Amino acid sequence: MHVLDAAHLFRLAIEQAPAGSRLHAVGDEGVPTRDIAEVIGRHLNLPTASVPADDLGFLGMILAVDQPASGALTRELLGWQPVQPGLIEDLDKGHYFA
Repeated sequence: MHVLDAAHLFRLAIEQAPAGSRLHAVGDEGVPTRDIAEVIGRHLNLPTASVPADDLGFLGMILAVDQPASGALTRELLGWQPVQPGLIEDLDKGHYFA
């Protein structure tokens, strides 16, 4: 999630969330790890390739597990809507690689 969307949500949480609320700050849902690797590889002029999860040790086990996350309830509770670029769009702008 973009830092400006996170800051806006944090403010809404302080001002409006009922005590004890559990909020999940998710801007993009279901972004494949492959897409993240490909945009980073493209900007660094490095090839990307699929590898077996076992080749990556404990990180491979983490990446191989489907870990869905949703901010739908947070959006409903606080009326929050991310408006900044999503992860892939933000990475693709290239300012992280300058």
